[in-house]
Amino acid sequence: MAQNEAVLETPEGTREAPQAEVGRYCLYARKSSESDERQALSIDSQIKEMMAIAERDGIEVVETIRESHSAKDSGQRPEFMELLRRIREQEFNGILTWAPDRLSRNAGDLGDLVDMMDQGLLKHIKTPSQIFRNSPNEKFLLMILCSQAKLENDNRGINVKRGMKNKCDMGWMPCLPPLGYLNDKANHTIIVDAERAPFIKEAFNKVAEEGYTGRALWSWFNKETEFTTRAGKKMALSMVHNMLRNHFYYGQFMHGGVMHQGKHEPLITKELFDKVREAMQKGPRGRYGEKMFAFTRMITCGRCELGITAEEKVKKLKNGEGRRHVYYHCSGFGKYRCKEGWMREADLIEQFVELIDGMDINRIGMREKLQEEIERYNRFTTGVLGMNPDTSPIPRVDLKMYAKYILRDGSPEEKREILKNIKNKVVLHDGKLSLQNTPELIEPI
Repeated sequence: MAQNEAVLETPEGTREAPQAEVGRYCLYARKSSESDERQALSIDSQIKEMMAIAERDGIEVVETIRESHSAKDSGQRPEFMELLRRIREQEFNGILTWAPDRLSRNAGDLGDLVDMMDQGLLKHIKTPSQIFRNSPNEKFLLMILCSQAKLENDNRGINVKRGMKNKCDMGWMPCLPPLGYLNDKANHTIIVDAERAPFIKEAFNKVAEEGYTGRALWSWFNKETEFTTRAGKKMALSMVHNMLRNHFYYGQFMHGGVMHQGKHEPLITKELFDKVREAMQKGPRGRYGEKMFAFTRMITCGRCELGITAEEKVKKLKNGEGRRHVYYHCSGFGKYRCKEGWMREADLIEQFVELIDGMDINRIGMREKLQEEIERYNRFTTGVLGMNPDTSPIPRVDLKMYAKYILRDGSPEEKREILKNIKNKVVLHDGKLSLQNTPELIEPI
């Protein structure tokens, strides 16, 4: 007589066979492509083994569900969530699976399974070597086995992070190196890419020595050279800018928020890298007929947080001469439909002058340079004009006056030199300039 067909005696003395506890099994087979489950049987192998067990034990498998997702995070497996839904709707009342960790490797999904067993919706969970029923001991064992799988995942994550930190401490970046380098898988090191490294070196020199902008460099890569990425594609503009900001090329690298000294061979010197970074901060030099604007890349749009760009308009007068006008607007004005309007450069300058008026000159970061200009003027008035600096001293406030003079009448390069040293973010919103963190007003003299 089968185990589930045991005859019981009723209080009236009659004997009857109880109904089977489980009648509808769902076979659930899962395998993830992640490294933590590479040793698990393939989905087809799991199904083959479990169907043999079902035939041996006379188990009715109503449906087979396959899934190729990791079980580390709860609620992230669509097929498993569908299985739970159908158990709640009483389409199934048993699960046949290769091992408990096929069902869950996290606390959330394990809790759902145990909760349905408590409610009587899930009668059995059967594996090749075990069966888990709605009893305290068997549910406790199920939770221990699934919790052990979660512990393995957590420990593996800690060990991976520890291994990456150790590799950083040894001087090797634990991920794919930037263009110009290759991973030496045999020796677990990073080597120079002989095919691409010369182009990378030349690119840094073009920015530092020839005044190339990021866009001009992007055009050079794609139109004047045969350079391609490791995937065989052309360089994207964002890749060019990221390359010029990457410390890896002079021998250091950032990982986990910490700067590490690398053991790989540098392609450039630290001095060249700093020179390129300074050139990129200053903006374009007007090479190849490019327009030079004083305030581009210095201001952020207060509506969409994109940069403020500029356009030049030349109005022809009746006498044949042209009058130049410069207008500033959000770079997302057309493409992203930003509603921040246009603004004349002259109006923008006056607003910058007002900001300078309310700033502590020390916060501008240009005090020493401006003071040198003032002292040079003092020497001129004393040596050439014969003025006595003791009786006609130049007050400290003239530092700010000189800064405002540069903003109104200086060259674009001089204006940018003043503004790039403002330590606060300059924002344009509704035609008004403001600082993200308003600096303290200048102390009374």
